[in-house]
Amino acid sequence: MDMNASSSGVENAPDFPELPSYADGRGVRSGVDLRVLRYFLAVADEGNITWAAELLQISQPTLSRQLKGLEDALGVTLFHRGPHQISLTPEGRLLRERAQELVQLAGRMEREVRELHGSLSGTIAISCAETHSMDWLARCIAAFRRRYPEVEFEMRTCTADVTGDRLEQGLTDLGLVTEPLDVSKYDYLRTHIDDRWGILMRPDDPLSTLNEVRPEDLAGRALILPFREEVRGELVSWMGGSLRAVSTAGLCDLSINVMAMVRGGVGLAMSFGLGVPDDLCFKPLSPVLESGGAVIWKRGRTLTPAAAAFVEFLRTEGQRIAR
Repeated sequence: MDMNASSSGVENAPDFPELPSYADGRGVRSGVDLRVLRYFLAVADEGNITWAAELLQISQPTLSRQLKGLEDALGVTLFHRGPHQISLTPEGRLLRERAQELVQLAGRMEREVRELHGSLSGTIAISCAETHSMDWLARCIAAFRRRYPEVEFEMRTCTADVTGDRLEQGLTDLGLVTEPLDVSKYDYLRTHIDDRWGILMRPDDPLSTLNEVRPEDLAGRALILPFREEVRGELVSWMGGSLRAVSTAGLCDLSINVMAMVRGGVGLAMSFGLGVPDDLCFKPLSPVLESGGAVIWKRGRTLTPAAAAFVEFLRTEGQRIAR
């Protein structure tokens, strides 16, 4: 089943063309370089040109000219300018998102090229689902770093569709995801660890006395469901093909937010039961419903030396690391 890409970005922000070139002070056409984008991001973050200029260690007039040149090049206004602070226009918010991606990609490119001419080092970016497979992956990372101590790992918690977006954009090397997944778009290694679905509830809920929860036990109850549409489809199938017998109280992804909603009385949550605190209760589903895990990477894209070495480590030695 395909992973649908999430719709990131600024709603209703007008489109504008790719970054064009603009004239510098000598009338020469010049591309919008990363330096200008970094200036723009500093101002966007600080909300004040004076503060941004001090941070960048350049003069305020120079920074103002660079921003005006960027706006002229794009043909849009990027800032609402007030007497003391500035804020981003819709066009500015869109450019901020894209500029952050470009600056991050440029940094990764520089590191990757340097890694080709030295010992194995660098950063491996992994976007991770909340899954029991993470315990195994953490042990693999620890074993890998004992062999290659100069390699660092950048871990982000993401749903599978956000992970797919980041892989497509080149913002992450690998993804740790749970099924269903689109094997046509990614190369992958299965973790051989299954997450069992269940119901997260308060301990005073009537269902807390059961050993397992069956579809009929949920009749008339309010449910908090996973954000991924594909996963909801799996749960609907488990329910018998319809959610008519229950009400959907909300959609949620991160477990800490799910726990807060259950604790607050919003409803019962379908989850993997990861790190269930003492003030909540988890009961597995019956019939059993499980989701397998996998480490994925973009098919056809060359991995960095560090990421390629880690994938090979998982392939050859991951099976021997205790699950």
